[in-house]
Amino acid sequence: MNATYKQWGDDIDSESIQQMDNACRLPVSVRGALMPDAHVGYGLPIGGVLAARNAVIPYAVGMDIACRMKMSVLDLPLTMFDKPEPLIKALEKETAFGVGAAFKKSRRKHSVMDEDWSVSPVTKKVKDKAWSQLGTSGSGNHFVEFGVLTVTDNGLGVEPRNYLALLSHSGSRGAGGIIAQHYTKLAKSLRRDIEKHLTHLAWFDLDTEEGEEYWAAMQLMGLYSAANHNLIHHHVSKHLGAEVLVEIDNHHNFAWKEIYDNEELVVHRKGATPAANGVLGLIPGSMATAAYVVRGKGNVESLNSSSHGAGRKMSRKKAKEAFKWSDIQDLLKTNKVTLLSAGIDEAPMAYKDIETVMAAQSDLVDTVGRFLPRLVKMAPAGERPED
Repeated sequence: MNATYKQWGDDIDSESIQQMDNACRLPVSVRGALMPDAHVGYGLPIGGVLAARNAVIPYAVGMDIACRMKMSVLDLPLTMFDKPEPLIKALEKETAFGVGAAFKKSRRKHSVMDEDWSVSPVTKKVKDKAWSQLGTSGSGNHFVEFGVLTVTDNGLGVEPRNYLALLSHSGSRGAGGIIAQHYTKLAKSLRRDIEKHLTHLAWFDLDTEEGEEYWAAMQLMGLYSAANHNLIHHHVSKHLGAEVLVEIDNHHNFAWKEIYDNEELVVHRKGATPAANGVLGLIPGSMATAAYVVRGKGNVESLNSSSHGAGRKMSRKKAKEAFKWSDIQDLLKTNKVTLLSAGIDEAPMAYKDIETVMAAQSDLVDTVGRFLPRLVKMAPAGERPED
């Protein structure tokens, strides 16, 4: 019998649903969930959650292993947005965007480079590349931005009011991409008997040498991605002389070992946010729409998951064909957003409505804060996406 899954939200294209149906046909699949931001990916749709028995699926984790969100609530006055030059300078100096972006003259330092990078031949090979890109943000839908956070809940550790906050979205950069490509290709070579339309869902048994290697490499990329965000936030806040009042972060391209019905399963969240009971997470919209700080409700039917964003409703190619910068200038101005750099394929109109997405998952998370972007930096136009 095929595994079953529950869907949240109605605005999901038929191809994404077919991808989820296919994933549930795997012999290792136990159960799944489809989030309201779902759209087409490779193998598992982005916004897909899949629990497997004793197996890990590289493409169900994603190409950007451990892609992640982080927010720092700062003790800076909101009046800084009236004369934002110091904030802009901090973003321009302390971050780097684009394929191959690196701090070449003075590499960032972090204890993640002291981890065991020999856990697989691939991680050993990419260590120097990873170090050169440590603390950078990549391309595609990755960003670093300042905005106004309205805290509505006492549970964040600060009083409910408006704050200046820093929000970032990026992952494991070139190193993670190389690791994902290598192990996806290897998994496919070991599953030659799999149905052709399921080849992107080739898996490793966890108790094999290949499965153990990939799992160790994925864990290392989790630490590396977290280090990237930590360095960005540390250097930006230090540049501004700001104190960090609260930090919130989460992965959304990863696999976890979790217990369901008294059985340990491998839960893949490809573009899905962990939402176990009481767990804080971040769900962004677009460059001109709100992001949300949420607290998970622990809904077992969703495998303790929620969406990881608004989700695309239009491919990058179609967005480039459909929009010009003049199409979004009024929207940016109305929402008081200063855009430092980005590609037109990240136009807000290419995304689903974040308010509709949040309404569709009210049984998965509670909102504890709402963030409105004001200064946004992304990779320049023309960059190949890493997501």
